[in-house]
Amino acid sequence: QRERTQKKTFTSWINSILAKHTPPSVISDLYTDVRQGHLLLDLLEVLSGQHLPREKGFNTFQCRSNIENALTFLKSRSLKLINIHVADIIEGKPSIVLGLIWTIIFHFHIEELAQTLACTYNQPSLDCSSAVDSSPKASRSVKKSAKIKERWKISATKALLLWAKEQCSLHGSINVTDFKSSWRSGLPFLAIIQTLQPGLVDLEKAKARSNKENLKEAFRIAELELNIPRLLEPEDVDIMNPDEKSIMTYVAQFLQYSKNSHESEEDMQEKVRDAMSWLAAQEEKLAKLLINTENEAYYQKYKEMMSFMEAFNQEKKPFLPVLSSRSEARLRESQQQMREEWDKLISQINEWKAKLDQMLPSPLDNIEAWLQEVEHLQSEDLPDLQDPFKAMFVFREIIVIFKGLMDCFDSHLDTLQSFKNEDEKNMPLVFPEKLEEMKRRLFSNIHFTNYNTFLEYHYGLCSAIANEVMLKLNIWDMKYGTKESVESLLENW
Repeated sequence: QRERTQKKTFTSWINSILAKHTPPSVISDLYTDVRQGHLLLDLLEVLSGQHLPREKGFNTFQCRSNIENALTFLKSRSLKLINIHVADIIEGKPSIVLGLIWTIIFHFHIEELAQTLACTYNQPSLDCSSAVDSSPKASRSVKKSAKIKERWKISATKALLLWAKEQCSLHGSINVTDFKSSWRSGLPFLAIIQTLQPGLVDLEKAKARSNKENLKEAFRIAELELNIPRLLEPEDVDIMNPDEKSIMTYVAQFLQYSKNSHESEEDMQEKVRDAMSWLAAQEEKLAKLLINTENEAYYQKYKEMMSFMEAFNQEKKPFLPVLSSRSEARLRESQQQMREEWDKLISQINEWKAKLDQMLPSPLDNIEAWLQEVEHLQSEDLPDLQDPFKAMFVFREIIVIFKGLMDCFDSHLDTLQSFKNEDEKNMPLVFPEKLEEMKRRLFSNIHFTNYNTFLEYHYGLCSAIANEVMLKLNIWDMKYGTKESVESLLENW
């Protein structure tokens, strides 16, 4: 499944790039067409803007020469091509071809885009084009650069994820924690579209639709309205463990769209001023509302909040592009101030909602607290597997917490479904919309029950890594006399 998805996604991405080549070219079957080397060189020429040497014919020698030219060019960019050999590409080995294409996508598409966010998210930035030098000093420099690039690879992924989180954060509780199951509902795609082009989607309606309907709608709108190539299908994403690389490739196109839509400085500053005025008006409106409803019952308070949020969500649409935009290097002072005011207002709204949730009649208040605890656990980043010892204990703690929470699932489900929403005067205790929201959140946690298997797997993985590390440490626990032998030990480590 994963290999099939990657092949389809990578082929579509390549064809979107090859359409810009002169003359345009197209790949029909990735494993077969890449063997000749010509289309691989076409792809690299478009991405790099350079003219690369090539053999014009299609015999075995000429195809081999073209692939060698492509790999030599990639190595000149300090890219690691681990276990990628010319013979394997000529044979069309799926894992090797997909690994090569992913290296190209990550470097030329994701990494270069993410570097525009490097300063914003305090990630390291580096020059990817290193000159080739055969001296020992240069060799050490290349090794050091390769290690830095490995760290940056993690940072580029994180920068793209932080950007996606930020686009979604403008639309309430749409959590993105990875490039896998977080996207399954289709809501993050729709939220990003709504941020980039307000008015194209209705997120409230989307929350009541199925995953496949949302994914289909998101891919359709992105293709028709934003001119973003359709790299994925709903069935590629609406599965237990969708392919991370395919989703990253697709999400990066939205960042590309955002970057291309960069406005002039003068226009931006005017929009910032308008946004600041609107934010100040909203903050004043919220403060008055909190004072006016202080002595009201829960039902009336919730009704006022619903009315405020409906107007707020409608009025914020024109300001979404400027609220989510970032300059190439860093946020200017006025934009930084605007972001702070936005974060402050959202914090006040969330605090208001939290207080209202605490006022829910029993037993709904307990169910709400349980839901929030489960959702918080879902949204937390998983431990860093680079420290298997620490991660192992953290995973074990999460598993214990998770199992404890899931013990209450059935009883909360029964209570919520049997709750009689009326008081002694036959008046509703809770707004129907709030009950529906709680039911929807609770039913979404049915899928979360598979999370335990996921946690157990990672716990086992960390244990295996930790055991392997301890085994190696025991083997290496001996004296080394020469500088060379110590360097060899460090290299192995």
